Amino acid sequence: MLRRLADQFEISSSTHVAAHGIERDADWFLLKLQEEMGELTQAWNRLTGRGRAKGRSPEDMQQDLADETADVLGHLMLFARHNDLDLAAAIERKWLFRPAQTSKS
Repeated sequence: MLRRLADQFEISSSTHVAAHGIERDADWFLLKLQEEMGELTQAWNRLTGRGRAKGRSPEDMQQDLADETADVLGHLMLFARHNDLDLAAAIERKWLFRPAQTSKS
């Protein structure tokens, strides 16, 4: 399941970077993850009253938080895929459960 999800993020990302002429070197994956964490933090600060709302409604700010969380997840998956990390095995080691597998139907 995680590998399939990472592959889906890779397809979307590679299409995006190709369309915009972006080169993804080894550092790009970590730097983009850090950038997205900053954007998630900014969305959280806005939602919790620690940052300027910039005219965004509470519903908009909640959606921004979800969108930025999705970006962090995507870039984390891209980072793991690029570095050939077995996240399922790491989750089992560190979190003591096995991620659910999808059936092949």
